[in-house]
Amino acid sequence: MSEINREAVAHLARLAHIEMTAGELDKMAGELDVIVDSIKSVQEAAGPDVPATSHPIPLANVFREDVVGETLTQEQALSGAPDSADGRFKVPAILDEE
Repeated sequence: MSEINREAVAHLARLAHIEMTAGELDKMAGELDVIVDSIKSVQEAAGPDVPATSHPIPLANVFREDVVGETLTQEQALSGAPDSADGRFKVPAILDEE
């Protein structure tokens, strides 16, 4: 058994301003207890000769090459805009500028 109990969950819920019923506290305490115990068992299985990993298989560079493709001219980009001014998109102001 871990040190996660109903009182610890209630304390964390109060700190996070989360209202929980007695049933929810009991259920969450049980679920967190299972999670903590599972982590402990994994830590016991992984000895000092097992390196820590973030992925089960090694990752190669997963990014594609940054190749410039077809681009729109300024006129083409603005052609579908509802409004433009000085070669830019014109949008309604949303912030007050005082």
